Amino acid sequence: MHTRAVSWLRHRLGRAVVLSYALALILPAPGLWLRRPHPLPPSHLTLHTAPLLLSLVLFSAGLQVPVRALGALLRHPKALLAGLVLHLAIPLAVVPFAAFLLRRTPDTDGGSGLLTAMILVVAMPVAAGATVWTDKGEGDQPTMVGLVLASTLLSPLTTPVLLATLSPLLSGGYAHTLADTGRLAESGFALTAVVLPCAAGLLGALVLPAGWLGGLLTTVAPSAMAGSLVLTYVNASGALGSVFSRPRPLLFAAALGVAALVCLLSFVLGRAAARLLRLEGGTASSLTLACGMNNSSASAVLITTSLPDKPHLLLPVLAYGLLQKTAANRIVTRLRPAPVTAGG
Repeated sequence: MHTRAVSWLRHRLGRAVVLSYALALILPAPGLWLRRPHPLPPSHLTLHTAPLLLSLVLFSAGLQVPVRALGALLRHPKALLAGLVLHLAIPLAVVPFAAFLLRRTPDTDGGSGLLTAMILVVAMPVAAGATVWTDKGEGDQPTMVGLVLASTLLSPLTTPVLLATLSPLLSGGYAHTLADTGRLAESGFALTAVVLPCAAGLLGALVLPAGWLGGLLTTVAPSAMAGSLVLTYVNASGALGSVFSRPRPLLFAAALGVAALVCLLSFVLGRAAARLLRLEGGTASSLTLACGMNNSSASAVLITTSLPDKPHLLLPVLAYGLLQKTAANRIVTRLRPAPVTAGG
């Protein structure tokens, strides 16, 4: 069902992401222009590029879901339920530990800015891109698709709860900022930018005839892949553009360090849970990926929408997005199921 263009770009996705980051560093002006809201005269509508691109990516992900394959997952839901519980529990364990370490730094606000960005990352649903890595590693695709869908559909409830629970860890006005962001997520952001596009794609995959679905995917899938790269460029322009104009090496190093810590702990806890549950290789890989791969694009869009005056908060989000892809590649390589031999 994948087109040749999608297959070509998917095999070069890592290099394309790096090029998006490099372009944002060298030529941030178009990305900064795209980050701004654009009125659409003569109507009273306003175009927000980043949420629109995010919706396209999630619509495409829903459209490619093997819906009928989810029946087996519902009959054996252990991995799905474990993934959902861990998706909520891991932030409650990892973020306070990161806050404890940041309190020992000389930062006047105890690293609350960096911590705010990390909370917004870990509170997001499982990244739709995790299905790509599951496919590459020959993992349990129904489990991963189920986790992406379930965490996305529950995000209007879970995201505000996680933000409210973790906001007392912040100081210097960031707790109030995070509370406002939580109200934005609760009032419709997660629904309109995350849930509805994914649900629309899922409905299309369920009701459209195979011929129509294949024709639609021929257009939507490569457009969504390109849109994902443009979204990466737009988000990176907001962060890297300010770093380039006003270099802050200590902030850059701190953002990278905090993102690496949170990302590593999330994957480690997911892998430990998979071993504790004695899951087989493909399912263990999917559960581990789901624990460490959050929708960093959604958190970047939320920061851009609710905190346009704080582009530096995008730095740890961008670092997390790059690190989780690197870790995912390592995991799917190590946990790839062994090939079945003729005698096995």
